[in-house]
Amino acid sequence: MPRKVITLFASLVLVVALCSPDTRVRAETQQEITVSVAISLRNAFQELSALFQKKHPDIKVSCNFGASGDLAKQIAGGAPVDLFCSAAQKDMDELEKAGCLLKETRVNCVKNSLVLIVPAASDLRLRTVADLKNPAVKKIAIGNPKTVPAGRYAHEVFSRAGILEAIQDRLIFAENVRQVLDYTVRGEVDAGMVYKTDALLQPQGVRIIQEAPEASHAPIIYPMAVVRATKNATAARRFLDFTLSQEARSVFEKLGFKPVP
Repeated sequence: MPRKVITLFASLVLVVALCSPDTRVRAETQQEITVSVAISLRNAFQELSALFQKKHPDIKVSCNFGASGDLAKQIAGGAPVDLFCSAAQKDMDELEKAGCLLKETRVNCVKNSLVLIVPAASDLRLRTVADLKNPAVKKIAIGNPKTVPAGRYAHEVFSRAGILEAIQDRLIFAENVRQVLDYTVRGEVDAGMVYKTDALLQPQGVRIIQEAPEASHAPIIYPMAVVRATKNATAARRFLDFTLSQEARSVFEKLGFKPVP
C-alpha cells in the first residue's frame, strides 16, 4: 500500500477517534477546579493533584500558588477560586468573617515548623536566632509580614528572642517564602527564615542552623476550605477530602510536613 494512502488512513482513524461520542462526553463532562494554595505547599499539591486526577479523571485540578495574604485578597475580590489552603489561620479567619467560605468545610490540613538557614557555603558562626545580632550578619531575608505568614512567624520569633529592634534595618522582605529560600541559596543574604519543608528541598544549597521552638511563634497550621462562590462545590469537596486521606498524609510526611489531630 502506498505510503500516502497509509498516512491518509491513519489520519482518518485519528479524526474518527477524536470525534467519537465517548471522547466528546468526557471532554464535556470533565469539571475543572481552581485551588489557591500557599506556595510552601507547591510540591505537595503538585503531587496530590496528579494522584487525585488518576483516581478522578472527570475532575481537573488547577493550582494557583502564592503568598497566603495575596491569595486571600484575590478571593475576597471575587477571583474564580473553588478551594483555598492558607499557611496561617489569620488569612482564613478574615475570609470566613467576610462570608467568603462555604460553611462547615473548613479543616486543618497539616503543620509545619520554622527554621533559621544560611547559605551552604557560609562561614558565619551562628547557633541560634539570637546570634543574628552579630554585626557580621548584614542581610536577613524573611517574607513580607503584611502578606506572607512565614514573615509574621519570623517577626514573632525575633520579638520573643528580644532582637527585633536590633536587626530591623537588616531585614529584607520577600514576596513569598520560596523567594527567601532562593535569596539564601544564591548567597544574596546572610541568613533567612523559612519553613522547614522549604529548607529540606535545598539540602545542597542551605544549612539549617536552628528550628524555632514552637513556643516562640503561633502554631504553623494550614487551614483549608471550599470558597462559597464556587460553582463546583462537589468536586472541590472531593479534592479537600482527598487531602485528608492516608495517601495524602504519606505525601505530606515525605516532604516534611506534620499531621494535625
